[in-house]
Amino acid sequence: MKFFLEFLNVRKEFPGVLALDDISFRLEAGRVCALLGENGAGKSTLLKILGGDILPDCGKIIISGAPQRFSSPHEALKASISVICQERQLVPGMSVAENIFIDDLPTKGVLLDKRTLVKKTQEILDAFNLPINPRETVGGLPVARQQMVEIMKAYRRNSRIIAFDEPTAPLTAAEIAILFKLIGKLKSKGKIIIYVSHRLAEIFQVADEIIVLKDGQLVGKTLTKNTNEQELITAMVGRDIGDTYANLRRNESLGDVVLEVKDLFTKKIQGVCFALRSGEITGLAGLVGSGRTEVARALFGVDPVTSGSILLNGKKVEFKSPKDAISAGIALCPEDRKDQGLVLGRSICNNVTTAVLPKMRAKFFLDKKKERNITAKVVKKYSIKAPSLDKIVYELSGGNQQKVILGRWTLGILDIKILILDEPTKGIDVGTKAEIYQTICNFAKEGISVVLISSELTEVVNLSDKVITMRNGRVASVLTRQEATEERVLNHAIIDGVV
Repeated sequence: MKFFLEFLNVRKEFPGVLALDDISFRLEAGRVCALLGENGAGKSTLLKILGGDILPDCGKIIISGAPQRFSSPHEALKASISVICQERQLVPGMSVAENIFIDDLPTKGVLLDKRTLVKKTQEILDAFNLPINPRETVGGLPVARQQMVEIMKAYRRNSRIIAFDEPTAPLTAAEIAILFKLIGKLKSKGKIIIYVSHRLAEIFQVADEIIVLKDGQLVGKTLTKNTNEQELITAMVGRDIGDTYANLRRNESLGDVVLEVKDLFTKKIQGVCFALRSGEITGLAGLVGSGRTEVARALFGVDPVTSGSILLNGKKVEFKSPKDAISAGIALCPEDRKDQGLVLGRSICNNVTTAVLPKMRAKFFLDKKKERNITAKVVKKYSIKAPSLDKIVYELSGGNQQKVILGRWTLGILDIKILILDEPTKGIDVGTKAEIYQTICNFAKEGISVVLISSELTEVVNLSDKVITMRNGRVASVLTRQEATEERVLNHAIIDGVV
């Protein structure tokens, strides 16, 4: 019998949400199946059932004719299933080698065999062609490198079924190419590959077939060669969203300069200079490690400035902490919303008002009525999909989590003048992306200055009034919207001496 995986009548309901409704389909060995859908469509829930993180309410998982029921991730691993989740499952304080072999550490007697561990890890690193030290602590790596460690951990297990949930969201183009080459090898070895991504161009590069989910239901299954991006978008969203960028209502009237960065140095950036006008969207482009996020951290008071100056409305400012930056009207939506932007175990209400808790007090106590009224306005304004304001943020889709962070900074209590958005659409579906793009333009129309950082050049080029390209911690170029093209920006990001 040929190896296969089948989902049969799988259903899962959470309080107030039907996540999966009677899902049935079959996957064959040696093929890559893309699983598509908007945030909240049920993709991650299905993978969590496959990986043993949660149990279905009913239905079956069948592997080569044998029904399976996984009560834990360990049971799924024993059945030769590896799921690479959106939330990285790494131990920050352990080394790269220890993380990759965490469930199969080589030993000598009762002691860890470090020499063998490092040797085996180096062999995997060489196969991926990655310049990472096996002994390096994972917590000290950039987000993109951490993601590659997660992928290498699954590769090492040699599972017969491998699911990738948004694997390329933090990766560079070079790392994505390595991943796709790896997937090709796995496919040739007869593995079953499930691939989840909101980047439709990737789907046509890597997938043999496509399954589309919407609101917990299966709405389509097709061979990749028989469809196109527009058909997939319509199937996912339920409507034709047209030309996303052409339909944006933009701010066409820029104000005076509100922020000047002059010859700014930190441990990671060198001599950065630029100006930001009121109502302007300024894009920061560049490769991972180019200094984009480090500029944001310096502006927000996270990383200390060693020399140079930041001027706000013509006056020099020094931020010793994010609290100082917030008081001055600067807000940051960080690159890693789960680790740095949200308190995952708390409610929407708690997360929205966390930056303004002193203003939520009634004498010595929290004014819960005021807190809920403000949160309700944010939920309505940003169309956050949740059954109640008490919904735990961890249980929301990625797009709705991002909207919670945006709502926190724009709820009207804080006087935000500059909003820094670091990878605001990472892991977000095309329909929600269109909403967030318009939200960013609305901020600019309200006179808020936006610094937009994104690894997707299409976003940066099409949303920004001005594009600043970073390379090796320095500004490589500054281009107007009319001058900026993806090719030109990429050249500046990669090649020394390009002007």
